[in-house]
Amino acid sequence: MNNIVEAGFIGTPQLILIIVVVLLLFGGKKIPELMKGLGKGVKEFKDASKSEDDTTKKVEEDKSNS
Repeated sequence: MNNIVEAGFIGTPQLILIIVVVLLLFGGKKIPELMKGLGKGVKEFKDASKSEDDTTKKVEEDKSNS
């Protein structure tokens, strides 16, 4: 039963293996560029979801005022 529960978690050995594979595939110089792009994507996603929340609140306020 414990094996089923633990199957979804990533442990230290798995994390090390993932890091090694990424380094082998992309090399040390390419990884900062990839992380920069990933950071920009996350920021854009947060900004878009925040503006969506603001729009939703504005529409709800307009409905309650009517």
